[in-house]
Amino acid sequence: MSKTAIRNTALACAAAVIVSACGNQGDDQNASPFAIAAKTTAQAVAARRAANNEPAAPPKTPEQMAAEALRVNPGPLIMVGFESLGRTQVMALTQENGGMRTYMTPAEEALIMRGGMVTGTRGLGNDLSVAEPGTEALIRASRTGSARRVMHYYSGDGLERPIDFNCTVAAGPNPSVMAESCEGHGISFQNSFMVQGGQIPVSRQWLGPALGYVTIQTLRP
Repeated sequence: MSKTAIRNTALACAAAVIVSACGNQGDDQNASPFAIAAKTTAQAVAARRAANNEPAAPPKTPEQMAAEALRVNPGPLIMVGFESLGRTQVMALTQENGGMRTYMTPAEEALIMRGGMVTGTRGLGNDLSVAEPGTEALIRASRTGSARRVMHYYSGDGLERPIDFNCTVAAGPNPSVMAESCEGHGISFQNSFMVQGGQIPVSRQWLGPALGYVTIQTLRP
């Protein structure tokens, strides 16, 4: 087995640990493999089959999606499972500035991240403008404690509205996993982060009341 295959298997197992600790991830795997700046072979095959009234190919598994994305795109990649949307998507790095990374799909849906922690979304609807996790230092150091988390959302009038949460950080039920439990304004949620050397290769994070949870795996740092 190659190093890439071993890494992908390990990440898949880590994601399973994260999800089993926090809830059920959506099972719909209908998202297309990601190939930035190019049409995939799968799209061409699907079009030919539709024209010839051939049966559609079975949906690709996350492992197949990851393998194809790693093959066609040499840059950093993440796999994101959108639980409320019921789909899994591979996203490619399109911009990096001062430690902030923007990962995007061909449809220009984007996650903005810092070292594995989501700091914003774009193009998903009900977007998270910016997240200010005061718990970040605790999580990266795998330490327990309490801090505030402020989440800013775009409202219907185009203005940003902050929601303030009180959060506690504690060790999760599985090794290397830190749990961040937050409450405020009648809302509660729990994020889970697998921490390795201060980085977060696998996580389950809450984006907001409308978008809900996403599970994120680093395919290529």
